[in-house]
Amino acid sequence: MKEKCVCSDIAITDEEFEKFREFFYRKTGIMFDESKRYFVDRRLIERIKATGHNCFKNYFIFLRFEATGKELQNLINVLTVNETYFFREEYQFQCMVKRMLPEIMSLKKRGDMIRIWSIPSSTGEEPYSIAIYLLEYWSEIDKWDVEIISSDIDTNVLEQAKRGIYAERSVKSLPDEIIKKYFKTLGNGYFKISDELISSVEFTRVNLVDRVETKRYRGFDIVFCRNLLIYFDDASRKVAAENLYDAMNPGAFICLGHSESMSRISPIFHVRKFPEAIVYQKPLEEGR
Repeated sequence: MKEKCVCSDIAITDEEFEKFREFFYRKTGIMFDESKRYFVDRRLIERIKATGHNCFKNYFIFLRFEATGKELQNLINVLTVNETYFFREEYQFQCMVKRMLPEIMSLKKRGDMIRIWSIPSSTGEEPYSIAIYLLEYWSEIDKWDVEIISSDIDTNVLEQAKRGIYAERSVKSLPDEIIKKYFKTLGNGYFKISDELISSVEFTRVNLVDRVETKRYRGFDIVFCRNLLIYFDDASRKVAAENLYDAMNPGAFICLGHSESMSRISPIFHVRKFPEAIVYQKPLEEGR
């Protein structure tokens, strides 16, 4: 039975907001500052009502002790921001095919697999962009097996990614010939990516700051982790950087968002300044 609550109108007090953001931080590594207060309150109140509670107190008890963790996942899904589009920050894809992949190939023997990790997946524009870029602009694509894994903490966006249906704004940066080649026009401004591309990406759920969950992610040669670390505080960024490091092969590369700098987070990666982009590399000789 739910404890009776005397709240008539649902509102989140300063004390309740502090309790919630500390709880959410422990679970996800994401710390909401005061500038996000209105956004968090609004989404929290939506979930309070959706679960049949009438105040924060009862909902928070339910959230903390629910055995399945389903409501926590629901909250994660509504509180994480997913804004992306195809070929976003294309210069990094150019760097991938011109600079990173040639170095990766020099470290491998024929028959080895090249593994690429895209995190966060969001609704799939980034991993599908990687696949398209490899097919269109990497001359060695027919000579190597490539595995693309794309992960996110938000299960809703992963399901959207698997469907592969996008509004016009998501494909706005793609050349017309790319759209014609890899998408089917559905009408009303929507496009569906080809089944071949959907099958080329494996989508998985993971919390990047959870060491247990990230243990199964190993052996990557290139990682795209763009515009995720900005949502973490310094402690969570350090944990995330270490988990990414452990997931990568010696000599592997990682690309961050244009406003992010691994050098300010952790010294364990080497900075590589290529003509197209600044990226970070796991040393060939580990020594962190």
